[in-house]
Order: sequence, then structure tokens, then C-alpha cells
Amino acid sequence: MIESLPDTTVSAVTRRLVSMRQESGVSALGHVLTLVISASGELDESAIAAANHASSEHPMRVIVLLSRPEAENRLDAEIRVGADAGASDVIVLRASGEVASGVEALVTGLLLPDAPVAVWWPEEAPDRPGADPLGRIGQRRITDAAAPDGSAWDVRISGYSAGDTDLAWTRLTRWREYLAAVLDEPPFEPVTAVEVVGSEASPSTELLAAWLELALGVPTKCTLLDRALHAEGLHSVTLTRQSGDAVLKRLSPVHAALSQPGQPTHQIVLPRRTLSECLAEELRGLGEDVMYGRVLEQLARSRAARITHTDA
Repeated sequence: MIESLPDTTVSAVTRRLVSMRQESGVSALGHVLTLVISASGELDESAIAAANHASSEHPMRVIVLLSRPEAENRLDAEIRVGADAGASDVIVLRASGEVASGVEALVTGLLLPDAPVAVWWPEEAPDRPGADPLGRIGQRRITDAAAPDGSAWDVRISGYSAGDTDLAWTRLTRWREYLAAVLDEPPFEPVTAVEVVGSEASPSTELLAAWLELALGVPTKCTLLDRALHAEGLHSVTLTRQSGDAVLKRLSPVHAALSQPGQPTHQIVLPRRTLSECLAEELRGLGEDVMYGRVLEQLARSRAARITHTDA
């Protein structure tokens, strides 16, 4: 069920949401959090679809706030419940003109009582999410450095505060799991050097290099390939040990190859993570991601010395 409320108020939206849930037989009692999606311009249905998919794991209220300060003063809303909202309520707010300047007040009146709040910027995000009016109400603040308008790492590093995270970090989960598994198997030799190769369009490449350098305490080289010549994403990781190199290399969007000295090359399933999967993972823990904070610190310490650009 979808209903539009043109030129409305937050109190009117709240009243109509309650009546729509009653009419459709949908209860909000099982909702465990509120997710606020902040954007500008047109509505991105892919972001709402990802939230609806994640709601099967985390029943929630989704508030989509579209700010258009340059337009005339008004608030238009759209409410989605039932089959059109997954296991969530979806409230789309289009705030224009001076109404858009009070975003915190708009959202506060629609939050679930006594439930944690996560704020997600699918595209352009503030330099300091924790100091943003919306960021101040969120226990978890999610950005995406890989988005077309995403910020560079120097901004993410300088603007970090506890509770911040980035989907570029979440996309590394399976890579980190496989690399940890490699080091848990024979030969149990120390890693003496690491090289991470990926497209310069993939901010995850730098994060993985910083994580490995932090975890292993060895020199780590990060090679960024020209985005015009190479597909985005991570390409390979090489762990150098006395007996030889262990190499995890992507072959396709779904598969990768793992080669180690004295063993046949294994093809493994390593699919690129979807937006829905990454969002659902981030909503599992709404506190501080301590490891992400430490990796950002490591990235700041030796970023310039670690990175090599190539157009090969």
C-alpha cells in the first residue's frame, strides 16, 4: 500500500501512518531500529530496495529524506506499508525551501520510540557525519566512498568519529575471511611482505592494504590501476612467505583463484557483495566499529608511502 501526502506536515504523516497500518493489518511492534536515508535530488529506488531487503533481517522503519533547499517551501510525503515496504514502514519526505533546513526536527518526530537509529548517505555525505544534524541522532552513520559523489579518504579520515562506517569497508568482509583462512593453514610461516592490487576507482583497495599492514605488521604495497583501463574493485592480494607467495586473485565478478606453493590452484566462490548484503551487515552492529577506526588510523599513518599508481 502506497499513499502520497502532498503539502503536508510531520504530524499528519504520523497520523496517516498509524491508520494505514491498522487498515492493512501491519504491526510496528517488531521493529528494532529506524534507518534514515539522506539524499538530495531524485528518489533512488535502489536504496529503498536495499533497505526493504535488509528489513527481512532487521524489521525497521525507513525514513527517506530528500532535501531540495532551492525549491519553494513545502513538505511532500509518501507512505509505504505492507508488501510495498518489506518488513518495514517506508516514509519518503521531500523537504523543499526553508523546510529542508530543519531536517533534524522533521526526522525526530517520526523515529520509533526507544529504538536505535542508523543514518545512511547513499551518495554524497558530510565531511564529518558525526557533527551533521542527522548524524547526531544516529548510533551508526553509514557512508559510501565508492559512490559517484563519495568523499576521498582524507576527508573520511579527518572527519571520523565513533559510530562511523563506510560500505567500502563492508565490501571487504569476504576477502578478509579468505585471507585469514589462508594464514590459519600450513605452512605456518610469517608473512614478510604484502601487495594489494585494485582499481583506483575502488576505495576498498586502500582499506584492505591498511588492514593487512595493521594485522601483520609488515611492509604493504598498494598498487592502484588506472580506472580507464581496468575494471573497478579489488584484483589481487599477494602474501609473501619464505616458502613462496600465496595469491588470491579475482577471475570474474563471482569467482577467484587461490594459489599457494606446493598446492594446486583452487577456484573459489567470491561474489561481489550486493548493496543489500552490505547494508544488512552494517545494521547488525549499531555500536562503534573499532577495527574500522583503527584501519583508518593506519591508512592515515603511511598512506603516501604505501600507494603506487600505474596505468599498465
